[in-house]
Amino acid sequence: MSLVEDATVSTDGADGPAAADPSFGFAARTVLENGLGRTGTIRTPHGQIRTPAFVAVGTKATVKAVTPSHVEDLGAQAVLANAYHLYLQPGSDIVDEAGGLGRFMNWPGPTFTDSGGFQVMSLGAGFKKVLAMDTAGLQSDDVIAEGKTRRAFVDEDGVTFYSHLNGDELRFTPEVSMRIQHQLGADIMFAFDELTTLMNTRDYQVESVERTRRWAERCLAEHGRLTTERVGKPYQALFGVVQGAQYEDLRRTAARGLAEMQVEGRGFDGFGIGGALEKANLGTIVGWVSEELPDDKPRHLLGISEPDDFFTAIENGADTFDCVQPSRVARNAALYTRDGRFNITRAENKRDFGPIEADCDCYTCQNFSRAYLHHLFKAKEMLASTLATIHNERFTVRLVDEIRTSIDDDRFAELREETLGRFYAQR
Repeated sequence: MSLVEDATVSTDGADGPAAADPSFGFAARTVLENGLGRTGTIRTPHGQIRTPAFVAVGTKATVKAVTPSHVEDLGAQAVLANAYHLYLQPGSDIVDEAGGLGRFMNWPGPTFTDSGGFQVMSLGAGFKKVLAMDTAGLQSDDVIAEGKTRRAFVDEDGVTFYSHLNGDELRFTPEVSMRIQHQLGADIMFAFDELTTLMNTRDYQVESVERTRRWAERCLAEHGRLTTERVGKPYQALFGVVQGAQYEDLRRTAARGLAEMQVEGRGFDGFGIGGALEKANLGTIVGWVSEELPDDKPRHLLGISEPDDFFTAIENGADTFDCVQPSRVARNAALYTRDGRFNITRAENKRDFGPIEADCDCYTCQNFSRAYLHHLFKAKEMLASTLATIHNERFTVRLVDEIRTSIDDDRFAELREETLGRFYAQR
């Protein structure tokens, strides 16, 4: 392992009025021997994020079933909200009038917003965000999930789609996404991209990567214009999103292109690693991208939350992550422990008066028993979701915190072996 001097790094390398605001920056600290995995600090107008870090997902300006105080108490450093959903309801203009996402939801720390690119794939092809996608059969660019109807259509200028709320026809372009995200006011936002499925042909993946590159240039231009126009607002960092499915040449080309991209002296402040991919290829793909991206800017991997995925992604260079999984499975009675995941509604928990996990420091484990949670879920009480979510989010945040500490303490490999050996022992 090597220790990198803790120093703030400019996020776009430009001088003069196009340079990024000094309230945003990234500094690496400890780097793994492979030169990719590292610890560091992202500085934002609303506080620092020590990396690696798990970002709790608050899709509609709320982490479902819990309050912002709960989220803060369980150790989350930042929250990510969904630009598409907040655009539809209550409207990004209302969030802007409220003083931005953080003030609207009463969250004091750093915030992220996505671009709406995922909804292009979800509404268009009907697939949910998964690491493993069944790609058996012929590839097709007209692919659609079974039982779904296409509700989004991509062209060179942007995407036409139909609201899942009322069916209204709507239009997203790079410029519209930037306007929405500026109104939402998050500290970190993402360029508008096209997320393909693994069933699209290579020819389409090539076209899509190039289209995402052109959209990225438009996002940079509009971001610069809005940053100048919205004088007095806290600086919002813009991350470019690397696509390319599971093709090494496309991933590397996309990453290099975004890293080198400048529009009127402004480049990206960091980078997102997006796209559908097979779980077995996660580390390889993150490694390809990290090798091409600059070391002095943060890298966010969209949509992972399983313990083995964290170790793999962090080792290969990812700094931050977000995923709805911890809260989503919590609402369905699935709870994470160091010994694996289990369902609290199983009969053996009915008279178990111990906590979910004996050594867990979360509010739920400190105050309630497995038997009580079993009762809440069986009785369909709303408190069940709250207590389960607090535990799962704390488990996830704490795990990534432990990985960060293990890198600084030169025991990453040891922690990985201990953690994964225990978590997956029952499989």
